[in-house]
Amino acid sequence: MAMISDPIHGFVYIAFILTTCSIFARTWIDVSGSSPKDVLKNLKSQDITAYKGSDKLLEMKLKRRIPVAAAFGGLCIGVLTILADFLGAIGSGTGILLACNIVFEIYEEYAKEVKKG
Repeated sequence: MAMISDPIHGFVYIAFILTTCSIFARTWIDVSGSSPKDVLKNLKSQDITAYKGSDKLLEMKLKRRIPVAAAFGGLCIGVLTILADFLGAIGSGTGILLACNIVFEIYEEYAKEVKKG
């Protein structure tokens, strides 16, 4: 109902969340070690190269695709957050995503420990 009574506020909220999530995701690939250069280094260490191409070609492909994929992933997280907020989920959409991420990380750690023995 707030969107109907104050549409400008709603559109500013949507634009802010989507832009912020996209920029954060784009920045995160450099901070987390998922940048195209880091991925190229990991692929080289596994002896994986581009089909009929050089490392330079593979680096160009990675530079073209990784930032776009990161920004799109950030937009998807933003859309999920906005939908959860607008649908009135218990808590905020951001809180729900954060809680899911924490539970998933705990599960991953548990799976590693079980696998380790």
